[in-house]
Amino acid sequence: MNPPVAKSLREYARGMAGGLMFSLPLLYTMEVWWAGFVSDPMRLIIYVAATFVLLLGYNHYAGLHQDACWSEVAIDSVEEMGLGLVVAAIVLFLLGQLESDMHAYEIVGKITVEAMTVAIGISVGTSQLGGGDDREKGGAEASAKEEITFSGQLVIAGCGAMLFASNVAPTEEIIMIASEARVQNLLGLALLSIVLTGLILYYIEFTGAGRFVAGQGLLSVVIGTIVTYAVALVISAAVLWFFGRMDDVTMNTAAAQVIVLGLAATLGASAGRLLLQ
Repeated sequence: MNPPVAKSLREYARGMAGGLMFSLPLLYTMEVWWAGFVSDPMRLIIYVAATFVLLLGYNHYAGLHQDACWSEVAIDSVEEMGLGLVVAAIVLFLLGQLESDMHAYEIVGKITVEAMTVAIGISVGTSQLGGGDDREKGGAEASAKEEITFSGQLVIAGCGAMLFASNVAPTEEIIMIASEARVQNLLGLALLSIVLTGLILYYIEFTGAGRFVAGQGLLSVVIGTIVTYAVALVISAAVLWFFGRMDDVTMNTAAAQVIVLGLAATLGASAGRLLLQ
């Protein structure tokens, strides 16, 4: 049965609010505006496709409608990307970043780059920022589906890492820190990221920790921590690549950037496994 119009409008509004909450720093970031018109079309297409895959995964494993089939999940994902494009276009226009004398590719590129993170924020906002009735229903549905699979948790971790990493990756500070960092600094950042992951998932009792990542011994804790950190590093590398931070740099500098950004991505990945589902 189709939801009432009022409920649908409320869900759209909730999602748009969530999209702005998670992506507003990007909408104000000059490096992201530049990326919109300097990125080649194929890179933009890959970025859009990767975002759509993350949306499919998130909506399937942790979306608002737990009993949705894949066709409904795909429709929800397309709607969220469409809303992301609308929200990004409106905000960029109001910020004076879309002018009539701009080349069409620049306008499309700016909107597209900004809209992808907005779309993930919309997906999270729609499913997680609901009112009491929605949350109670969601809780009842979740209890029937007691545990999200490990692969589902990794998809959700990827969404959390994407939300955090994409807000930092475009800035010049990442490459500056990476190029100046000593080996001991990078090792320290990696160790701090791993320790934070373990603490968030298994020790400090974040909301959802008991149900979603209950460890059954030291081996389970180690595997869960390392895999989550690995997801954060993969997302960091992908986002850095899209924003051109991997172009014309040495392998050492590229690896250093991934580790530096990995700290932010790790927070998103580990907290995302608990809070975004």
